[in-house]
Amino acid sequence: MRAVLQRVKKCRVTVSGEISGEIGAGILIFLGVGPEDSDEDVRYLAEKTVHLRIFPDDAGKMNRSLLETGGGMLIVSQFTLLGDCRKGRRPSFARAAPPDLAENLYLAFVEEIEKLGVTASTGSFGAMMEVDLVNDGPVTLLLDSKGGF
Repeated sequence: MRAVLQRVKKCRVTVSGEISGEIGAGILIFLGVGPEDSDEDVRYLAEKTVHLRIFPDDAGKMNRSLLETGGGMLIVSQFTLLGDCRKGRRPSFARAAPPDLAENLYLAFVEEIEKLGVTASTGSFGAMMEVDLVNDGPVTLLLDSKGGF
């Protein structure tokens, strides 16, 4: 399972002209699911994201987690995170999970985030989406539940 995590001041996702999800200050996550991913990957990545100390403390150092700040999380599915661009000019998505597995694990991730005490908002799985955000920092991190990077 892979994620691109961005610290944001605010963000929202729109599907077919309608706002699907939005948050104020917090974390925007683009989430990609691989065919080998499981509930264990869901738990690992959820725990990692809510406890990652990427928000400033009173001294301005990244020392506070999302749980400590009370921020929200906007979670957007993005199978292209599993794209392989090493050969040719067109990405291969063979390393992305089939839609049924990906959707189940995406929804499990959202549920796990909420169980950990974070208010989660979402895009719409499989839909074409527009994402508007105001980066904070900017702070952008890559996470991989299999330790790929």
